[in-house]
Amino acid sequence: MALPSSGLDGQLARLEAAISQDDLQPLIENLRDHYRVDHIVYHWVAADGEQFGCGTYDPAWVTRYLDKGYLRVDPVIIGCFQRFHPVDWKRLDWSSKSARAFLRDAMDHGLGNQGFSVPIRGPNGQFALFTLNHSCDDDVWESFTESHRRELILIAHYFNQKALEFQPGRGPKPATTLSPREVDAMTLIAVGYSRAQVADTLSISESTLRVYIESARFKLGALNTTHAVAQALQRGLIVV
Repeated sequence: MALPSSGLDGQLARLEAAISQDDLQPLIENLRDHYRVDHIVYHWVAADGEQFGCGTYDPAWVTRYLDKGYLRVDPVIIGCFQRFHPVDWKRLDWSSKSARAFLRDAMDHGLGNQGFSVPIRGPNGQFALFTLNHSCDDDVWESFTESHRRELILIAHYFNQKALEFQPGRGPKPATTLSPREVDAMTLIAVGYSRAQVADTLSISESTLRVYIESARFKLGALNTTHAVAQALQRGLIVV
């Protein structure tokens, strides 16, 4: 599943060029082919229950998923709703009888044994997932997700932002102004630096760093640092 790093700019340019919701389905099919995976799916649910989705799953599976009410037992939905960071499906809880039955049914309908989902929080209580699904062994999948993790997060947020543009009244929140130091701090945290590493990189003390982080968190209305990073990514204030 080796994939050249070139091409990301082209994918983002195609997203930027989308002018209607109808453009999103061919875009997600193009992303699937670009990353050479079996499936990519994007799905969001608003606080009022309104939904939108597009992807490459078999329509028969989508219909069965809805008819069976799998939304209530799907470990991907349940697990990702509690997270802000991307998650490999192997890290989710598949131990219950209902979860195992769901997985068997999904694979019978063409889903692969591997998955990687990016949870996204948007305006007005919106919750979205951008998911890649594939059939391969664990080592191959781990190598693929580690190699492309950062760009997949970026594409997920770009895709979500574009989808929101086509929903009246659900556009992204107005940009919050972060100071250059706050942007630097949040960006380094987003790429996985520890607080000590961030402070050392920025040549500041950890106590000063704490001030920048708390200031950014307050401006973003975030519950904690992880939530602040997710909000900053969603609003385009930082780019990983």
